Amino acid sequence: MAVEQDMLIAVEPVKTQTLQLANTNPLYPDFSTNANNIQIDKTKPLWHNYFLCGFKGIQEHFGLSNLTGMNCLVDGNIPPSSGLSSSSALVCCAGLVTLTVLGMNLSKVELAEICAKSERYIGTEGGGMDQSISFLAEEGTAKLIEFSPLRATDVKLPSGAVFVIANSCVEMNKAATSHFNVRVMECRLAAKLLAKYRGLQWDKVLRLEEVQATLGVSLQEMLRITEHALHPEPYSPEEVCSCLGISLQELRTQILSPNTQDVLVFKLYQRTKHVYSEAARVLQFKKICEEAPDNTVQLLGELMNQSHASCRDLYECSCPELDQLVDICRKFGAQGSRLTGAGWGGCTVSIVPADKLTSFLAHVHEAYYQRSGRNGTFEKQSLFATKPGGGALVFLEA
Repeated sequence: MAVEQDMLIAVEPVKTQTLQLANTNPLYPDFSTNANNIQIDKTKPLWHNYFLCGFKGIQEHFGLSNLTGMNCLVDGNIPPSSGLSSSSALVCCAGLVTLTVLGMNLSKVELAEICAKSERYIGTEGGGMDQSISFLAEEGTAKLIEFSPLRATDVKLPSGAVFVIANSCVEMNKAATSHFNVRVMECRLAAKLLAKYRGLQWDKVLRLEEVQATLGVSLQEMLRITEHALHPEPYSPEEVCSCLGISLQELRTQILSPNTQDVLVFKLYQRTKHVYSEAARVLQFKKICEEAPDNTVQLLGELMNQSHASCRDLYECSCPELDQLVDICRKFGAQGSRLTGAGWGGCTVSIVPADKLTSFLAHVHEAYYQRSGRNGTFEKQSLFATKPGGGALVFLEA
């Protein structure tokens, strides 16, 4: 679901070719460039580069040249580097702004797909979930996001519970490290090994979901196949090459991303187990919401707890602070709690019975932020209850 926090851009078209960007947050300096010469430096994930990703995505989709510029003022209340998709929100907002100024039209699905692709200009090999919910979200309902083709299905959340976001205050900019891309590459390599194991055309396979779809089997069956096809011990680049029948040079130049070419260890079994089991939990979450048994909140909480354990132990994208915060949230009334976003820092999301919300917030604030000396970094947006918010909108001057 989309949280209620948002990213805002006020825009003024101009007749020159200058793209002028400003931010209400003084930590983010002004930036200007030629609208027809967009350069995005992957080595420097500066704030304005995310705007340029969205702008360039629309520009390239329509094959446009000789564009006029615009003056933009960016504002927002999504905590940065917190796992709440502030970067993707900026990319999506920039794409929508550019589309609107140009007077062109695209569907929400098309916009989501373009922005998911264009965010990769910054160097992260993201999948598209954040961009999809940014455009397809509807107030009051969660969404099951599915791909190939992209589609969103309403999921009615239980009325007796609220979702609470808690920020670990550990910042993680996924474009500034290789952690995120290493996981993407591990999943890509695992998909290729599984495809070859089952006699598929492995060289075209990029995602684990493709293997399942091609075989036409259940997620549970994919977990069984994983047990036979992959071993728990880490794979070296040399072993991956041996399994696929390729050279190290081919592995590095044709499969791995630039910032993962020197990785020495790939945990293919663990990443695959996480991906397929997590997908199964998502479907089970939707099923429980639809059936709405008396213990719905408890069952959903158990799935969230399983998810965090898998993120921590199999995908290894948690951190000590997130684990501590999850434990505190469960101790003080959350039926379930897990990290959200890319991980390695950022936020947790917890499902809390509505009648326990006030005491839950007070106890978590004291236990995590006050006792551990994090009160200096505590802000209103560090701990808050939320409900499903709406997707991207355009406000036109009356």
